[in-house]
Amino acid sequence: MYRKYFGLKENPFSIAPNPRYLYMSALHQEALAHLLFGVQSDGCMVLLTGDVGAGKTTVCRCLLEQLPENTDLALILNPKLNALELLASICDELEIAVISKKISIKTYIDHLNRYLLSAHARGRITALLIDEAQNLSLDTLEQLRLLTNLETSRQKLLKIILLGQPELRQLLNQDSVIQINQRITSRYHLSPLSRQEVAAYIEHRLAVAGSRKRLFSADALREVARLSKGIPRLINILCDRALMGAFVETQEQVSRIIVRQAAREVLGESEKKWGFSRLWQGLSFYGVILTLLLLGIVVMAISLYYGHWEFVARPLQG
Repeated sequence: MYRKYFGLKENPFSIAPNPRYLYMSALHQEALAHLLFGVQSDGCMVLLTGDVGAGKTTVCRCLLEQLPENTDLALILNPKLNALELLASICDELEIAVISKKISIKTYIDHLNRYLLSAHARGRITALLIDEAQNLSLDTLEQLRLLTNLETSRQKLLKIILLGQPELRQLLNQDSVIQINQRITSRYHLSPLSRQEVAAYIEHRLAVAGSRKRLFSADALREVARLSKGIPRLINILCDRALMGAFVETQEQVSRIIVRQAAREVLGESEKKWGFSRLWQGLSFYGVILTLLLLGIVVMAISLYYGHWEFVARPLQG
C-alpha cells in the first residue's frame, strides 16, 4: 500500500526469504565461515545457535550455495523424529534405496554405512544438516552420536551440522548427552545486530527495493535498533509497520514517534508500558536534578559549619 507513496518497487521488509535482500553482517559471515570450516575439516559435528529470527536460516541458505561441489547434503527441517524416522529421512535425502524384508535401525545404518564408504572412496563429502535441532529427543541425539562412529581409519564419514535456538546449548549441556557435546568441534552463537548494523540492514533493504532517499530519520533508526534488539525478523516487522504509519500520516520520513507507535501495534507494547516508561524517564531526570541540589546543600552546610567554628575559635586563640 505504501510502495507507490515512497517510490518503492516492492515491499522491502517482507519476512518471506528473498535472496535479493540477503544482508550478511560481519556476524553472519563469521557464522558461515564456522559452518564451512566444519564441513571441510576432520571434525564430525558443528553447532550454530541463535535467537528466533537472528538469521540462522539466512546463514544456512548461504551455506547451501557455497558448499564444495563434491558435497552431498541431507537436510532435515523437522527434527521431531524418533531414531528410526531420522535414519529413514537421511536415507531419503541421500537417495539411498533401502531394500529389506524387515526394516530396522540396523538396516538403515548398514545401508548408510555402505553409501558413506562408497562416497568417501569417490572423494565426496557427506553432510547432514538438522534445523531447529533444539527439538531433538534424547534418544534421537543418541542415534546421532552413534552415526559419528561411522568412520575410516583417518576421518569421520558423516559431517553433522546442528542449527537451533539457545535452548539447544542447554540441551547439549545435560550429563546424559555429554558424549555428543564432546564431539562438537566447532560452535558459534549468532548474536543480534549492533545499532550500526541495524541501520545498514535497513538502508540495504530499502536500496534493493528502489528507495532513493532516506526514509528513516537517524532517531528512528536508533529506536528500531533498541526496540528490535537487533533481531532481523523483528526489524522487518517493525519497519514495515512504521512505513505504513508514515504513509497514513502523509509523512515523507519515518520518525521516532512513528516507530514507537508501530511497536505498540505489532510488538504488543501497551500504552500503559510506554506511559510508565516515560514516567520513569521523567522521574530519573528529576531525580538527578534533586540529587545535585541535595549535594549542593550538603556541601554548603559543611562549609558554613566549619566556617562558624573557625570564626568562634579565633577569639579563643587571641
